[in-house]
Amino acid sequence: MHRLQLHYTLSRDSSPAQVRNPLIDLLQAVSSQGSISGGARALGLSYRHVWGELKRWEQELGNELLVWEKGQAARLTDFGAKLMWAERQAQARLAPQIEALRAELERSFALAFDDQVHMLTLYASHDEAISALREYALRDSEDTGRLHLDVRFTGSVDAIRALNEGRCVMAGFHTLLDTSRHSRSERSYKPLLQPGLHKIIGFARRTQGLMVAPGNPLALRAITDVITAQARFANRALGSGTRVVLDELLDQAGLTGAALPGDGRVEPSHAAVAQAVASGQCDTGLGIAAAAYQAGLDFVPLVEERYHLVCLKSALEQPGVQHLRQLLQTPHWQAHVGAIAGYAPEQSGQVLSMRKVLPWWNFAQKKAAAPTAGPATK
Repeated sequence: MHRLQLHYTLSRDSSPAQVRNPLIDLLQAVSSQGSISGGARALGLSYRHVWGELKRWEQELGNELLVWEKGQAARLTDFGAKLMWAERQAQARLAPQIEALRAELERSFALAFDDQVHMLTLYASHDEAISALREYALRDSEDTGRLHLDVRFTGSVDAIRALNEGRCVMAGFHTLLDTSRHSRSERSYKPLLQPGLHKIIGFARRTQGLMVAPGNPLALRAITDVITAQARFANRALGSGTRVVLDELLDQAGLTGAALPGDGRVEPSHAAVAQAVASGQCDTGLGIAAAAYQAGLDFVPLVEERYHLVCLKSALEQPGVQHLRQLLQTPHWQAHVGAIAGYAPEQSGQVLSMRKVLPWWNFAQKKAAAPTAGPATK
């Protein structure tokens, strides 16, 4: 079984979109001209080159391609003829898809050749406002150009790890507004962040709560109600920011995740949790209001949290980061994010102190206690 490999070329010239192997051109030329020398002339190549390529392909494919008989024109073998037939069939069937693929590739590469476009790779916890920002940022702007956000949604913990491993320029994660020292948030994020190395950039405040069927038939008002009502719960994966929030809420109630009813169902995003509830596969799940309303569900708010952006200090001067910070501080964007259900701008685009925005953060070292004076002696 021979496998196909697809390649493309970059050129200033405009040419038809084709996925075509050079062998097909060799066979077509030799077959139509009746000889290798004639085919070589038609292609503007040397006889030696065409001969060598045909022999190489015969060895590669394990079949003869051409038949030469004294006094007769060269012709395709049965195998060579079937290759040409397969090529014609593929071109006829795939031409529209190939053209669409070429157009999509050209749109992507147009960004690379546009001096007015900045690129920024962002790994982030799934978030409705981040999705909106990706579309908003790429709109034309005469003053600042455009920003292309290459967004990869992943868990909050994994996003910061990706930043630390150099796989992205910026990461997005979220933490509760009101949380204590030695909390799940502290244990999850503090080991990944270092003073002087990382910089927090404000993004938004958002509400998380329970997504429930219209009318909230189980009368769920808190995480403890989920357990009392034995409501089937759609969870999020370990490492996701929402799972950290859930575990923190369970800790505050003196409970563990094992107490949540259900079959251990885990969903990859807020939208997936909402869909599980809307389809009746689950009764509830923790998530954001926007995802609940988009799925036609009701929403029970539980907690307020900050959604943070974080980058390395050395990245603050990069054009993409500067462009993003400027965009986040515009009134138009802040009005845009404020219109998303459950969201509000929160010091958007500002470089913030970790100690001020992460309530459990404290680098201050305890001062050594002064030595106690011993009893006076004479």
